[in-house]
Amino acid sequence: MVNARTYPLWRDLAMSEDLPKEALKTVIDALCTPARGPHGFDRRDEEWREKALKAAMPALLARTTAKRLRGQLLLHADQPMLASLAAAGTVTTADLPAILGTYRPWAGLIAGLARHPAQFEAAIALLPRLAGVELEQVIRDWDPDRYTRRNEDEPASPVPQALFDAVLEASLTPLAAFLLHPQCEEGWEALSSCSEDWSLELDGHAGWAMLARCPERWAELVAHPTLGAAVQHLLLDQAEACALQEARLRATTSSSLGEEKPPTDEGPAPALSEELLLACLPALCLPELSELPNPTVTARRTLHHIADRIRSNPRLTELAADQLHAAAALVDRGHLLSLSKKQGTDYAFDGHVLRLAEDLALLGASPDHLAGVCAQLATLDQPAVISPAPSRALMRLFGDDADRDRPAVLLERHSEHHRVRALAALAANPHTPHAAVSDVLTGRHPAELAWIAEKTDGPDWFLNAAAAVPADDEEDSVLRLYGAMSRRSGRFLGSPKPAISFSSYDRKPRLR
Repeated sequence: MVNARTYPLWRDLAMSEDLPKEALKTVIDALCTPARGPHGFDRRDEEWREKALKAAMPALLARTTAKRLRGQLLLHADQPMLASLAAAGTVTTADLPAILGTYRPWAGLIAGLARHPAQFEAAIALLPRLAGVELEQVIRDWDPDRYTRRNEDEPASPVPQALFDAVLEASLTPLAAFLLHPQCEEGWEALSSCSEDWSLELDGHAGWAMLARCPERWAELVAHPTLGAAVQHLLLDQAEACALQEARLRATTSSSLGEEKPPTDEGPAPALSEELLLACLPALCLPELSELPNPTVTARRTLHHIADRIRSNPRLTELAADQLHAAAALVDRGHLLSLSKKQGTDYAFDGHVLRLAEDLALLGASPDHLAGVCAQLATLDQPAVISPAPSRALMRLFGDDADRDRPAVLLERHSEHHRVRALAALAANPHTPHAAVSDVLTGRHPAELAWIAEKTDGPDWFLNAAAAVPADDEEDSVLRLYGAMSRRSGRFLGSPKPAISFSSYDRKPRLR
């Protein structure tokens, strides 16, 4: 009789070397049959059966050659056990039909099969069936004991170079194929000029995870005949940003451990040498995407992508001056300065204008383009600041912080400084006409002018022009409404209180 009391006996029998081959079928049937008690399914007996089968599985598979019996056993094995048995050689490629009938391929199984030379090709053939984010796990799963390995244990064997190269190629191939034949998403023709931007499918995080493991090969890979373009895009997008993130993490870890580092004004060393940056220049302006339809959307997104690359790799400003000037053609191709007026339901309009202004401030070399985006900035709404009524909690939280209600601080705390920040960035561009910036300054809110004086390190002509804007007593205020706004109706809730205005001359609050 098979029950919870006899499962340990069946387990010991299955693991015994004296078990006759003729009895294998009986033992496997007993351990693979769901437990049933006098009144039906018995959960406790089922737990005993699963434990007994798990313990006996390696021994049973090692002795069983019949395809049906092996399939019966494999049906009850979970993924970690199958990966472990594949690494040990107990599970082979001959078992793949039975395994893949229950599971799709996963990194641990491929890593386990690839440990055996006779199965290497079959394991590599499974790589295209993995999701992109899983590819790098094949290399990580090569050492399944990486988290539990002790110092006195033997180190794991190195990853075979052939396996590393195969995973690297598989992770880069989707992006390389997309760059050869860019395709639009379904419904692309229906996108309007102010709709959400398409991602352009250039993130390629799976490819970067593998590239980050072999920085010594970057110079070789950027010149690869089929994968080189994908490598160039990934290096421009990811290398410096990830190096900076890792440097910050190391600094935080050292600080938490109490380690003192000598003060230095220098940041982390660049991840890309000047030679590598020059080798990546063909990909800088995303030429593969220049012929995509709906240029109003693609040109705006491409321009922003190029600007982000310059922010991550500031040395490109000098190394790629000619390419960056040519990128300004995207403004004309996408008619980016001909946006329609803001509609009541167009909540992305302000974001598009601000982002275009910041991107052209970095990349623009055409005075007409820069003057045009200044005019767009002037159409954005004035700042509107809502702050809570004074309370004991706030007084305890902020204490006697006299700076808390200064116009510039209040404006920035409520994220209403983006418009004036974009204007300051445009003023720093030497190609921006001074008159275009001055025209926008005349319509700025006094709190924005205070923000320029306190927060901006811009050219002298810009600071002087902002300081020379006359104050208007009727408009000289940052509106503060005490109470709360109804999220659903947009109505102000609470009793009216006196508004507070700030003088642009003395920057002191006064009731009005």
